Amino acid sequence: MPAVLVVDDAAVDRKLVGGLLKQSPGLAVEYAGNGAEALEVLRWALPDLVITDLQMPEMDGLQLVREIRQRYPATPVVLITAHGSEELAFQALACGAVSYVPKSQLAERLLATVQQVLTVTTDHAYEDLVRCLAKFDYTFELTTDPALIAPLAELVQRFLASMHLCDATDTLRAGLALEEAVRNALYHGSLELGEHARETSWRRGSVEFERRRSQSPFCDRRIRVDVHISLAEARFTVQDQGPGFDVAKLSDHRDPSAWEHAGRGYRLMRAFMDDVIYNATGNQVTLVKQFHPQPIGHNSDSA
Repeated sequence: MPAVLVVDDAAVDRKLVGGLLKQSPGLAVEYAGNGAEALEVLRWALPDLVITDLQMPEMDGLQLVREIRQRYPATPVVLITAHGSEELAFQALACGAVSYVPKSQLAERLLATVQQVLTVTTDHAYEDLVRCLAKFDYTFELTTDPALIAPLAELVQRFLASMHLCDATDTLRAGLALEEAVRNALYHGSLELGEHARETSWRRGSVEFERRRSQSPFCDRRIRVDVHISLAEARFTVQDQGPGFDVAKLSDHRDPSAWEHAGRGYRLMRAFMDDVIYNATGNQVTLVKQFHPQPIGHNSDSA
């Protein structure tokens, strides 16, 4: 049973997050009141996932992310952010967090984000063979079915993990970046839905989302995904058949103050990949992750 450690100094918020997680019967939930207490828990038993608030006394969420990234690189961390904490979220993602959920969207997003992170597994039956792989090239033509996106990201994560090109956290982050790119291509490109529409229909519950999936020209559009993985880098190119957008309007990803004006998917792609390149019309994006291969079995406690 996957174990999730919830870290928050506010008892009310811990209870809220724990209650949401317990809606999934397959999760075991543990708690810590601050970052220092969380590190003590981690010393004795590593959970499958840590969920932490950003703003806490003694050791805040940003410091906790840094410590976990250094000591337990295979343990993913998801942030819970309050309004106005975009700059801290930017820093925490850069330091190694794998995702974040705004407090205002906990009920809608938390469980799916947790399930998305916990789906990363390695098929050991093929590990020795895949470790010998020098290059991986695939091209996918996806329909407007969002159920195809997560398996694609998981497939890529399996190959990255088995090839030992980066550690577990970066493997997860690369897969999540690809997933966000394809979701953006589906919602904003193929279906031409705005950012608000994506935020409210990401569970396929929106009437407008389903209507567009069944009507031309939206239902006829395809998303091409080219996946190239070599010993030097991973390169994912995602192209939709929508009208694109004005690329010049994208905020400078190095300026955290501009994050609140960008979509969540764009923020994650920028934080997780070494380069994000759009074509001139805005209907194609290329994500690049460069590798410094990790030793096999690297995952130690440096404390």
